[in-house]
Amino acid sequence: MEAYKVWVRKNRELVRSLESLANGVTWILPERFANSEIAPEAVYALLGIVSSVNQHIIETPTDGHSLASKEQSIPWALVVSILKDVEAVVEVAAQHFVGDDRKWGFLAVTEAVKACVRLAAFRESGYRMLLQGGEVENEEEDVLEDNQGVKTNGVPVIYPVNGHSQNGHWITSDGPDGKPGFVSKSLEGRAVAALNRFGQNAKMLSDPTWMSRLQPSPVPPVMEIEKPTFATIWSSKGVSGRLFMLGEAVHIFRPLVYVLLIRKFGIKSWTPWLVSLAVELTSLGIHSHATDLNHRAGKVHQLSSAERDELKRRKMMWALYVMRDPFFASYTRRHLEKAEKALNPVPLIGFITGKLVELLEGAQSRYTYTSGS
Repeated sequence: MEAYKVWVRKNRELVRSLESLANGVTWILPERFANSEIAPEAVYALLGIVSSVNQHIIETPTDGHSLASKEQSIPWALVVSILKDVEAVVEVAAQHFVGDDRKWGFLAVTEAVKACVRLAAFRESGYRMLLQGGEVENEEEDVLEDNQGVKTNGVPVIYPVNGHSQNGHWITSDGPDGKPGFVSKSLEGRAVAALNRFGQNAKMLSDPTWMSRLQPSPVPPVMEIEKPTFATIWSSKGVSGRLFMLGEAVHIFRPLVYVLLIRKFGIKSWTPWLVSLAVELTSLGIHSHATDLNHRAGKVHQLSSAERDELKRRKMMWALYVMRDPFFASYTRRHLEKAEKALNPVPLIGFITGKLVELLEGAQSRYTYTSGS
């Protein structure tokens, strides 16, 4: 296994190219979307699992301390990716052996397992926002705002040593008799300033007290930062922190609620569709309200760029609702058929449109109901 990891890290571009080629071929396999064909879906899921494992190997740090800390915890992002690939095979197998109506019970069990894994990943990350349904680890530093309104990523602002800038010049303390002096941006001015600093440094190095200050201090041992517990977050983060946790919990359980409602009311009922959309809107509304409370309270914590992108991604995933029954059967399919008939006489474009509509209809019946989380 270690030899395989080394090979993947050395040939990451080749590995990604082979994965893309293999995944593209599976989409044109014969009978890919036939109800009785389990083998093509199993092949696609296997390729997805291999791709997820390879990506995990590439992204895992190779230095000793980071690698040890990674190995101590379960790679929840990898587990979520594998479960999403396995779920497609479970759906096809259940549809083949027990039928369309009874397959939702198996999908509900799979979604329950995914929800538990995502909750564990949510806890492991220190109750930070899940990125892409937990498939990507949220390791970006929190964006902070200092007292002067300067946004940083937890790194102190570095100011000029021994001076500051004014009117295009640096004001330093290495002027005559230690008094402040202006240094021009010109090459001659910088050269004179460098010579003055060299003389000051030479005097400092000749002083034993300065030599002792230059001795390197011992590096303290690296200590692991303890992740905050649920009780710590709940008690210390206030109302906004509790709302954030509630919003993430609602988002995590949305797919499970959707599948359970489909199992109860049927795929043609509007109840699962409307409730699932309402849950999506509720989760986003809770997040927005928590962010507004932070701004009103004057707190410095803000969403990171990755978390803002995740909220945008969740909004874009609302487009899946036009591909889910009963909306798809009532409205979307009709417009797709009209577009196919209108473009069918056009050479090449009509052929491509027909294949595209065929792929959309095949994917709609299988992938859109458990996607987007």
